[in-house]
Amino acid sequence: MTFWIALALVVFGVVKGGWALALILGTGLFEVGQTTWWLRRSRRREIQVGAETLIGKEVEVADECRPYGRIRIRGELWKAHCPEGAGRGEKVRITGLQDLTLEVTRA
Repeated sequence: MTFWIALALVVFGVVKGGWALALILGTGLFEVGQTTWWLRRSRRREIQVGAETLIGKEVEVADECRPYGRIRIRGELWKAHCPEGAGRGEKVRITGLQDLTLEVTRA
């Protein structure tokens, strides 16, 4: 509300007549349009936080998993458990999460 009061004071003090009203209406439409655009844009992406979002991803083994090792996901190293075993550089799929250890199987 403070923005609108300040804008009205500036516009009506500097711009005269119908142009002042047009400028305020134009600014209001721009503000509403911009707010609507950002709200829609921010809501169309699914939430991408938490270890649960990693399930189903195919990743590369960083340190040999026989049965415990580490995998690299988005630049991070995670502790992994692969009962079948997987060598360094192999592709594995994340199937679950136990505490902070990811359960993986060969891809």
